[in-house]
Amino acid sequence: MVVWLVLLFIAVPLVELYVIVETARSIGTLETIGLLIVVSVVGAWMVKAQGLAVLWRVRSKLAEGVMPGRELVDGALVLFAGALMLTPGFVTDAVGLLLLFPPTRMAIRPFIIRRFRHRVTYIGPQGPQPGSIHDTDLADGD
Repeated sequence: MVVWLVLLFIAVPLVELYVIVETARSIGTLETIGLLIVVSVVGAWMVKAQGLAVLWRVRSKLAEGVMPGRELVDGALVLFAGALMLTPGFVTDAVGLLLLFPPTRMAIRPFIIRRFRHRVTYIGPQGPQPGSIHDTDLADGD
């Protein structure tokens, strides 16, 4: 856990600064600032669009009486992408943009599910059942 915090708070900003400085050397300072702004605006628009799409799918599943498992994972990934897009820098923006594309989220979803499966409690007709979420609840196909 400590290693991840070191990476998060020290290594990522250093990498971002390096990439920004090298980009400014290549294309110019004002162009780099403009590019950061454009990427942030486009990313914010994409976060809004994908977030609304995920919210619509969650509501649709709930209206059908089905647990929206994969939609909730997608929602968390879109939320994380939005946080990355708010962080200034090209590397975090690139990762955030990747998370906004549904095929990328579909590829990452199984890893997230495996990582957090033991923390999920399914409350069904028989009551709470820790870790009993089924693969079909989070499957890609409908």
